[in-house]
Amino acid sequence: MNETDKSYWLLSETSGIGETRDRALQRGLPATAGLRWLALGWRDFWRGPSTSIAYGVGVFLLSAAFVWTLFEFGRDYILFPSLAGFLIVAPFLAIGLYAKSRALGEGRTVGLASMLRTRPNAGPQVFFAGLLLSLLMLLWTRAAVLLWALFFGVTAFPGLDNVIGVLVGSAYGWAMIAVGTAIGGLFAAFAFSISVFSVPMMLDRRVDALTAMGTSMKLVWNNLPAMIGWGAMVIALFALCVATGLLGMIVIFPLLGHATWHAYVAVARPGA
Repeated sequence: MNETDKSYWLLSETSGIGETRDRALQRGLPATAGLRWLALGWRDFWRGPSTSIAYGVGVFLLSAAFVWTLFEFGRDYILFPSLAGFLIVAPFLAIGLYAKSRALGEGRTVGLASMLRTRPNAGPQVFFAGLLLSLLMLLWTRAAVLLWALFFGVTAFPGLDNVIGVLVGSAYGWAMIAVGTAIGGLFAAFAFSISVFSVPMMLDRRVDALTAMGTSMKLVWNNLPAMIGWGAMVIALFALCVATGLLGMIVIFPLLGHATWHAYVAVARPGA
């Protein structure tokens, strides 16, 4: 049977994981490649630092307003899943930072106004991608609420002051931590793989959102050591932001935004 005779209807033939491996997409990057991307992002941060800092301040204020809204309307029980879900939509919020790094790489400079008015080559497709990522974030927060109900029933949330004691003080709590970590990890891995390169790609190319997301996933799969290392660095730096009451967002968010552009260049545009 030749290639054109293959049938993928129902169970007549299935594709294997090996088919997703593509030597043309493999860059041979080490697990520590993210350190170089962070160094390049730090360099971009300090080339016209006022714009990057102002951008970071804007994201911090937006995040602080969101957290305040959760407490004001009695939705503090989704604070932790919402903070985790922020990583899902962060690539969309960082598009102005990608634009600055791209301009610097081309020998140009951009101001804050230009960063905020960035027009991606993909046009409205980037907003479609943002919508999909936002829906994924909402799905994760709903899953977190359902997990609480699964292990503790329809009971009132004990409040942030008491939730840690509830979780670590019972077998149900430890079980929820284990299951929630596993499910959250799946959400995080999927969100990371479809978003890490798709938003920079839509800034850089005229491509639709679904194609960009699919390409991003292929690039991640074919460069797993570097991308696992990069994902770990992103999580560690975001945890530092949370530990500082989100104030670290003022510096860390722009740093990660600039570094992500360099990750995109290294993986999706080698030799550029």
